[in-house]
Amino acid sequence: EFYYCCVHAAFAMREDGYETIMVNCNPETVSTDYDTSARLYFEPLTLEDVLEIVHKENPKGIIVQYGGQTPLKLAEDLEAAGAPIIGTSPDSIDLAEDRERFQQLIQREGLMQPPNRTATEAEQAVLLAAEIGYPLVVRPSYVLGGRAMEIVHDEEDLRRYMREAVKVSNESPVLLDRFLDDAIEVDIDAICDGEDVLIGGIMEHIEQAGVHSGDSACS
Repeated sequence: EFYYCCVHAAFAMREDGYETIMVNCNPETVSTDYDTSARLYFEPLTLEDVLEIVHKENPKGIIVQYGGQTPLKLAEDLEAAGAPIIGTSPDSIDLAEDRERFQQLIQREGLMQPPNRTATEAEQAVLLAAEIGYPLVVRPSYVLGGRAMEIVHDEEDLRRYMREAVKVSNESPVLLDRFLDDAIEVDIDAICDGEDVLIGGIMEHIEQAGVHSGDSACS
């Protein structure tokens, strides 16, 4: 789904009269079709490689928001290196991924959110989990794609997760969210230009596994 978002972004930019450059390390995707963009680079999505392309092409703007977790992690360093990030800013990406900043935003807007805390060590996670209550959704911080996310039902389950699934530290905290097992969960896709919000689709999660982002993006 990320690749197809890149394709449509390239099409939209082309319709507005811009030449587009696609950078991808996977030749098996629709985004690397030679007809999609004006120029195509098969390069690793690392800061060094992307900056090399930026220096060569001197683009008017770089869009990272459609590529998934890998380009999202590059956004801040690209901006620091002087690359012109357009679309979702590195600060907005950090706002979505930094749980404490996001929680402050939710509270400021008067919105409801399941009880949640952030732990920087295993024993702290156990204490906070008892405070929040089980079951819990646990996952690493700064991950939007669902990697290493798990539902734990008791302290033993949590200790196993902390021992086997993640390496927790001040730089890599673990997020603890109360899992609402009696709730109705829906996925809402929306886009906003800063003033108007367009709801593209609403999809209810029927099973505990939820809806894959690729399915929800096509709703």
